[in-house]
Amino acid sequence: MAFRVMSINSLKQATLLGELLARSFSTGPKNIGFIGLGNMGHAMASNLISKGHKLHVFDISADAKDALKAKGATTYDNVSELSKASDFVVTMLPNNDIVANTYDSILAGGINTSTFFIDSSTIDPNVAKAVQQKFPELKNATLTFMVGGTADEYETVKGILEGMGKKITHCGGYGMGQAAKVCNNMMLGISMCGLAECMNLAIRLGLDPKVFADIINASTGRSWASEINNPVPGVIPTAPAANSYAGGFATGLITKDLGIASAVATTTNTPIPLGALTHQIYRTLMAKGLANKDFSVVYDFIKNDKA
Repeated sequence: MAFRVMSINSLKQATLLGELLARSFSTGPKNIGFIGLGNMGHAMASNLISKGHKLHVFDISADAKDALKAKGATTYDNVSELSKASDFVVTMLPNNDIVANTYDSILAGGINTSTFFIDSSTIDPNVAKAVQQKFPELKNATLTFMVGGTADEYETVKGILEGMGKKITHCGGYGMGQAAKVCNNMMLGISMCGLAECMNLAIRLGLDPKVFADIINASTGRSWASEINNPVPGVIPTAPAANSYAGGFATGLITKDLGIASAVATTTNTPIPLGALTHQIYRTLMAKGLANKDFSVVYDFIKNDKA
């Protein structure tokens, strides 16, 4: 999912910026920087290459950079030089500190005033706002794309986001895209734990897992997890569960997102009993060394719990 947040000081500037972008998109491919080439970042960057854009990429992993280089991207050893070579820069990074430090490094090296910045990381909405205040040209992005910013800014960046996702939604002001993504991912974690628990119970009661999965998907229990990422091995051939829970959305990442949800729930005095319990479950999986497994591995944990 992604959304972009950019500060523009006047309607006149927004209008001129919109006209400039309209001209630039109509004249062909753009130079797009991409920082953070994990599973999601790699896929998003690859989509942009397929749209004909020229990609400039950075990641701390040489292998990740080389994989995009093989597709035609130019690789960089630092984020500052990448930013200077780009019309747009997209960041897809794992946590609050790395996002803040990356943008501090970009600022320290100097930036082109014409460059647009899009942050697609899942971070605390308050951190997104703080970075945006230091970095007026920043838009923060989350794939559906959940966009936080003004209506004019949303229209300005909608075209580039459509190269990375199918659904682009304006969520409101700065930080609201992050807020939407955090709440969505909390729901994702809760629903996966619920599905894993129910699948395990159904199997222990004697139901065939494929039969029960079909019943769920034709009934009120249906969810993204049940349709796309059923956690029981063999139910969905393309799901991570069919490959020893490799790939997919890592347990370490859902745990991080649930931690952000818990933190913002505390600051807003919002009760999240299910979210908090789900966070503790995934923290337990982390302690068992499962950080790199798809988050559907929670089924394997529940299945083997004799309590």
